[in-house]
Amino acid sequence: MNMPNSACSFPDAFLKQMKSLLGEADFSLYLEAMNMPAKKGLRMNPLKRPDGLENQGEAERLWLAAGLARTGQLPESEVPGRLRPVPWASGYYVEDPLRPGQNPLHEAGVYYIQEPSAMSAATLLGALPGERVLDLCAAPGGKSTQIAGNMQGRGVLVSNEPNRSRAKILSSNMERLGVRNSLVVSETPERLRERFPAFFDRILVDAPCSGEGMFRKDPDTRAQWHENSPAQCAQRQQDILRAAAGMLKPGGTLVYSTCTFNRTENEEVMEHFLREHPAFSLVPFQLPGLPRTDTGMQHLFPHEMDGEGHFLALLHLGENVQPEKDHHRTKKGSGVRRNSAVPALPEVFRPDCFASDRLHSDGRMLWLLPESIVPEMFAGLCCMRTGLALCHLQGRMLEPDHAAGMALSAGETTSAAELTWEDMERYQAGETLSVPARKGYVLLQYQGISLGWGKYSDGMIKNHYPKGLRRRGGNARE
Repeated sequence: MNMPNSACSFPDAFLKQMKSLLGEADFSLYLEAMNMPAKKGLRMNPLKRPDGLENQGEAERLWLAAGLARTGQLPESEVPGRLRPVPWASGYYVEDPLRPGQNPLHEAGVYYIQEPSAMSAATLLGALPGERVLDLCAAPGGKSTQIAGNMQGRGVLVSNEPNRSRAKILSSNMERLGVRNSLVVSETPERLRERFPAFFDRILVDAPCSGEGMFRKDPDTRAQWHENSPAQCAQRQQDILRAAAGMLKPGGTLVYSTCTFNRTENEEVMEHFLREHPAFSLVPFQLPGLPRTDTGMQHLFPHEMDGEGHFLALLHLGENVQPEKDHHRTKKGSGVRRNSAVPALPEVFRPDCFASDRLHSDGRMLWLLPESIVPEMFAGLCCMRTGLALCHLQGRMLEPDHAAGMALSAGETTSAAELTWEDMERYQAGETLSVPARKGYVLLQYQGISLGWGKYSDGMIKNHYPKGLRRRGGNARE
């Protein structure tokens, strides 16, 4: 069999597996696709839209192109042609030589750099404002931030990552994109099941997997794959799904996804799960720009669509299932209890915008808790975030936290100032600004996009952008 040169770098067992899965004709097309450049993309963040842009469309594409051209290698007129909409999400394919990770808009949280096929799972989940949603394997945050955008700051999103170092990256991305209604935790799925039985309306399990869908994007992952990788991953995936099943409310939705191709981690995991949990059923679906599936399961292959590869399964839990008892839910009529030690908000916050019964102090930070969450629910858990960090204690004073500066609107503060593009670059570099404002703390924005805090005094705004985030010469992450 004649194979493209790239086939030589794949494990023989993997090639045999893919040929069996796809058949001779599609296997050849798959190998041809693997010789093509990997697809790159970014997903717009609806929580941080510029003033005057409400929905994805040509106006948004041109606005984004103008911003990317400021730090790119192309004239502005040539950039829109290198931004093509992703059909199943509010995102764009990004072509070289654009470098969106080196742009101030990235640090402002306007978009998240994400491989296009990876945007499909959160779209399929279909989270709505006001719901209770769990992203069980959430790092580094692409799918969680997409879910949060769909929820529009209402309801509660629990974003979990068992690995502590990866959970810190997740927490940082949630802050950058201005997410205010999330608990970011680092726990095992089994421990969360004990704390949140039958609690969630929707659950996403984007399971750790053998990563076959990333072989083109990240060739180094090929060396980590071996013949037993799928079976080893499948056992772990079954354990995670078992825990997830106990946290879903009757009538709820569960999406299972991987970035791998083999049946062992995909169809066979689903078959095993449904044998153990007969109250669940697979649901047919169709995402925009993709074919309909009547089985409730779908493979996204790089030779069939513009993306690297994914597997999706949509499941529904029957309405008549007896839910497990929730020992941590508040008694009927009690509502969310206010922490008696909550201090007064700094003057820069408009008090009428923050429900007092959702304010919680942990002794270091003042938090705005998500809806339907009380401190007892997360007591004892390893929490990176418990909603929106409003302030942190600075001696005896409360100082506005950067997370609030990324998430709040001008209408939720008593003082805000609009920056130019050049001011935004200087602010993110940690420089002092000569912008008129009211004395004291001021929310700094670019075209209505919140960037963080400054403090105005004597005709200057002192920079309060965190030192660890400051940009030097356009060296942001990509």
